[in-house]
Amino acid sequence: MARRIAAGICLAAPVVALLWVPWYAQERPRLAGVPFFYWYQLVWVPGCSLGLLAAWLLTRRRPDS
Repeated sequence: MARRIAAGICLAAPVVALLWVPWYAQERPRLAGVPFFYWYQLVWVPGCSLGLLAAWLLTRRRPDS
C-alpha cells in the first residue's frame, strides 16, 4: 500500500507543479537569458520522465523466485 501511495505522489507532483501557473508565471530569475516561465516548464520534461519511471518501478510486479 505504501508503494502505491509513493507512486501516486510521483505521478501527482508534475501535474500539481505545472498546473499551478501563477506560481511560475514570472520573468525572473533568468537562466542564460531565458525567462523563468519557459525554463521551469522545460526542466519538468525530464522530471516527468523520472517520476513515471519511479512510479513504474514502485508498482511493477516481480516474478516469484
